[in-house]
Amino acid sequence: MYVIRHLTRAALLTCFISSPTLAEGYFSNLLSLIKPPHSHTALYAKNLVTDQVVFEQNADTLLLPASTQKLLTAVAATAQLGDDFTFNTELYSRYPIRDGKVTGDLFLTFSGDPTLTTQDLRGLFKQLEDLGVSKINGDLYLVGDSNEQLQAPGWVWDDLGICFAAPVSQFVINQNCVHGQLKPMLASNKSQLSFASYLPVKFYNSAIFDKNKQEPFCDLDLKRLANNQFQLSGCYPGSKNIKLAVAISDPALFASDTLKQIIASSKIKLAGSVKLSNMSPNYANIIAKHSSQTLPQLLETMLLKSDNLIADSLLKQIGQSYYNSAGSFKNGSQAMREILTQAGVDLTHAQIVDGSGLSRYNLLSAKQLSQVLGLIYTDKRFMGLLNSLPLSGVSGTLQYKSYFNRKPLVNYVYAKTGSMQGVDNLAGFIKKPYFDDTLFVVLENGQSPLEKKEQIAPFSALFLQTLLDYEPSKVTSSLSH
Repeated sequence: MYVIRHLTRAALLTCFISSPTLAEGYFSNLLSLIKPPHSHTALYAKNLVTDQVVFEQNADTLLLPASTQKLLTAVAATAQLGDDFTFNTELYSRYPIRDGKVTGDLFLTFSGDPTLTTQDLRGLFKQLEDLGVSKINGDLYLVGDSNEQLQAPGWVWDDLGICFAAPVSQFVINQNCVHGQLKPMLASNKSQLSFASYLPVKFYNSAIFDKNKQEPFCDLDLKRLANNQFQLSGCYPGSKNIKLAVAISDPALFASDTLKQIIASSKIKLAGSVKLSNMSPNYANIIAKHSSQTLPQLLETMLLKSDNLIADSLLKQIGQSYYNSAGSFKNGSQAMREILTQAGVDLTHAQIVDGSGLSRYNLLSAKQLSQVLGLIYTDKRFMGLLNSLPLSGVSGTLQYKSYFNRKPLVNYVYAKTGSMQGVDNLAGFIKKPYFDDTLFVVLENGQSPLEKKEQIAPFSALFLQTLLDYEPSKVTSSLSH
């Protein structure tokens, strides 16, 4: 019953009475056959050529947006920060470089750049070497807020050790994430955990492999300890190697330990030590600088890959810029609400807690998301965002998504996905030759994992196929006979 092509249009047309109710009748009857029986769903579709609402159901119901929240972040960041915005990581000195030496202390200011890597930091010190610097006579201060809130309210606690929920901090290096591998040992159920030896983290491992899958309950458990230490225990069913991506717990400590390694491997000698500071230097000059990509490029990565760290780092920047104070989840969320409201989005009763959609406290309606999409389609400031959205079967999170990588949807759907446990959302546009551009929002919450495994196609894909199949002129013609 989940496959639309098995339905006959002639059978459905007998339900329609008059042309003003064609769309409502068409979709209502189809939805009764394809709608998930246990989920909460909200739908909205609008023809952008005629400006007519094609269909809406529960469009004002507040549901979890998941990563469709990033549409709000993209629009608010573009409006507030501008296309020229970059994250800047800078080296400051109070005194000029003389005889190959930095007199006094050196300050490295972090800005929360979610794309900053160890290679970028090595490049900063290479700039110093190119200036002839061979010695820093004082200390190296890493400047950033080591006491800021690292996760938004409503983030699921058992996600926090996974890299898609890495801590959002002014101190970010390598996405605040470390990668490793868990391997089964021969002739034993024990495991071997391997991470790059230079990483300033420590793991304790007692996990086992259930190679014959005999254990009725077999799950890995990761405990986050102090000082970027972790305990891996439990078991894993099977005998194949497992790739691990673990979010570090203390970004400031991770940055400090990483910079000690970078300094040690450079040609520059540090007389003092690496220290943390919350205060930017006064009366200091920039002597080296690294800039991230510009905002449009950051947003493209955020939307295509559904990058949570970029989204929440930008949220804090929005708050910092809008209120001229240290950025946080709270002031960033409030600023985003204010910016979107001023742009014409009615966020009455909505709840905005973060920029990524990871929080289970976020609440948006299909109609509110449709208004954000409307800005992207009609406001010249935001039109570039449309082409940064994943394209069905081609790019981003829609490249391999089931049913979107084949006909009739492949190449025609530009949309932001929003998925988490129990949630499968999609919001975007249908752009197809000889078919009016159409805006749509599909929110599905309360999805059973078992039901998801059993479904032939995602509900969002089936709904979009009904939009593509719906041709009012043909329906009217059929009724006239």
